[in-house]
Amino acid sequence: MNNKAIANRPAKVICLGEILFDCLADELGKSVSEVTSWTSYPGGAPANVASALTKLGTSSAFIGCVGQDEPGKELVQLLQSIGVDVSGVQYTKQAPTRQVYVTRTVEGDRTFAGFGNQPADCFADAYLQSDLLPTELFLAAEYLVIGTLELAYPKSRAAVFRALELAEEYHLKIVLDVNWRSMFWLDEQEALPLIEQLWSYVDFLKLAEEEARWLFETADAGAIFYRLASVEGVLVSNGAAQVSYCLAENEGRVSPFPVQVQDTTGAGDAFLAGFIHQLCQRGIQELSNPQVAQDVVKYACAVGGLTATKSGAIAAQPSPELVQALLEKF
Repeated sequence: MNNKAIANRPAKVICLGEILFDCLADELGKSVSEVTSWTSYPGGAPANVASALTKLGTSSAFIGCVGQDEPGKELVQLLQSIGVDVSGVQYTKQAPTRQVYVTRTVEGDRTFAGFGNQPADCFADAYLQSDLLPTELFLAAEYLVIGTLELAYPKSRAAVFRALELAEEYHLKIVLDVNWRSMFWLDEQEALPLIEQLWSYVDFLKLAEEEARWLFETADAGAIFYRLASVEGVLVSNGAAQVSYCLAENEGRVSPFPVQVQDTTGAGDAFLAGFIHQLCQRGIQELSNPQVAQDVVKYACAVGGLTATKSGAIAAQPSPELVQALLEKF
């Protein structure tokens, strides 16, 4: 099924949060002050997940706020062209669409380097309005995907908790990608208690290893699964190292695929999209089968790995045919 056909179906997955431009350093291995040339790529974790899902064949919607400016218009048009439902996008005159500067190591790993001397709360995504969330999207959806960046600002924080209320009211499964980025917070001390408020809502939790150690003092998915008690699945990723997972009490580890890494921006988001796509394809009840649980994580690893082989979080996302070819190769 092509993306246009997918766009005509009600969204199975709602992704709420930021959409922005990642300004990637053209020169590898240099600090932000040393870089002389940057290239802008569309990004933002929830937008990346929505885009990757649609490309894989699962209908998605994006809810977020952009500025009434050319960058915001360009980003929304991109999602539309891919087939993502953008009926939940809000526009504000109060702030511009966000740009994030990203430096890269020689190996392609990235470091977030700030917002070009602008305060973190002076961008459009901080102005997402809770009273403008489109209830009709929640009527047909099966999953809500959120991160933690929106918790950093009062207006967008209220929108997150309103979305969680709607998700519970309409029986959506809630997927949280912690996606910790300290530079988005004006006061980092506020973050931990706010993030911990999310645990009671979450059905599936994705963390990077350093996030798992910070929040739970372990990188073992099974230990986190049993500590939270109410979740149905936990995924802990660690770049090129093994993914630890616990899905419906099935625990294991999966090695990433050996790919030629060019840029890891958005690879974790693509991994999560691959995981959710498989949940939609197979059904959550199938995770009780240990082989299915492992295969779902392998698929997610393939999507994430392929995304790291090209620059740009959205531009690099693979088709289902490319994913299948990689799975058959190994």
